[in-house]
Amino acid sequence: MTPSLRHILSLQDFEAAARRILPKPVYAYVSGAVEDGLSERANREVFERYGFQPNVLVNVSHRDTKVTLFGEEYRAPVGIAPMGISALSSYRGDIVLARAARAANVPCIMSGSSLIRLEEVMQEAPGTWFQAYLPGDPAQIEALIDRVAAAGVRTLVLTVDTPVAANRENNVRAGFSTPLRPSLGLAWQGITHPRWLFGTFARTLLRHGMPHFENNYATRGAPILSANVLRDFSDRGHLNWEHVSAIRKRWQGPMVLKGILNPRDAAIAKARGMDGIIVSNHGGRQLDGSITPLTALPQVAEAAPGLEIMLDSGVRRGTDVLKALALGAKCAFVGRPFNYAATVGGQAGVAHGLTLITEEIKRDMGLLGVATLPEIDSTVVRPMY
Repeated sequence: MTPSLRHILSLQDFEAAARRILPKPVYAYVSGAVEDGLSERANREVFERYGFQPNVLVNVSHRDTKVTLFGEEYRAPVGIAPMGISALSSYRGDIVLARAARAANVPCIMSGSSLIRLEEVMQEAPGTWFQAYLPGDPAQIEALIDRVAAAGVRTLVLTVDTPVAANRENNVRAGFSTPLRPSLGLAWQGITHPRWLFGTFARTLLRHGMPHFENNYATRGAPILSANVLRDFSDRGHLNWEHVSAIRKRWQGPMVLKGILNPRDAAIAKARGMDGIIVSNHGGRQLDGSITPLTALPQVAEAAPGLEIMLDSGVRRGTDVLKALALGAKCAFVGRPFNYAATVGGQAGVAHGLTLITEEIKRDMGLLGVATLPEIDSTVVRPMY
């Protein structure tokens, strides 16, 4: 372990370290939510409302954390959630995240709002899932889906909770936009954060040229830094279940919908041939005041039996993962902390973060008195108060 990681004892520890490295606008993009941050705070607080009811005098000398998703066996029921623009907060961020996850044998979802071509990521880390934001035009949708399939992606994740742009006031206040606009303030942020400037941004420019949004469409998108180019936010407001059904007919592998909170939508997803659901409120980055995924989880799982039910938003500890499993999930995904881990330590930082949470899961299983994941059900949790 590198010296810079020895003081990192939990996933939460990465944030303070990353904040010192990142320019203010970039940190604000990663850390921020929308409007008043109600959902983001609730995502964490909801885990505190549940307590464990442990079993004692159980043989837990051998504990099995393995989980199978879509026919693939993984080391633990935790994975890396999709995070846009991660190559701006760490050098080759998408590749770093995917390679670390593959080495640890846990699932990783690459974001469609990424700055490295998905083909490169799949070459470096085969088996990485891909999360798509659907373009507004059906022809563009078909072209994107065909490109994803040609890249060798097996598991497709469609994010369905972004019909319109969210009100991310914190980005405006911090001076963040996509593309970033050159300014004296932005230049000062770079100069005063030299580790990021030389280790991430300048290094990327010298070795790979100006980063662009590479995977929102079948073709290349806008650059990440430009004085006059606008990013293409095509209208998704008209997208509906018929578009999902059309993709289902076209896509041959496992297909997952991310952003489901309503059990009615979960039932429709099952009827439309989906293989999995990620219960999510986008980390509190879309509709402020939306209920937490952990709150929605039991009803969503009940409405879609037979589907792989997963969860993200607010997961920080092994105990959080076990609570999600107890309430109906099969796997829980973590976002921001792994972004910070890549900022702090690159692939080694992400690997350290994965080790921390997987070891927490195994330790917590022993303290809970369960030896296998199927033993974790609603009987092991109770309202804390």
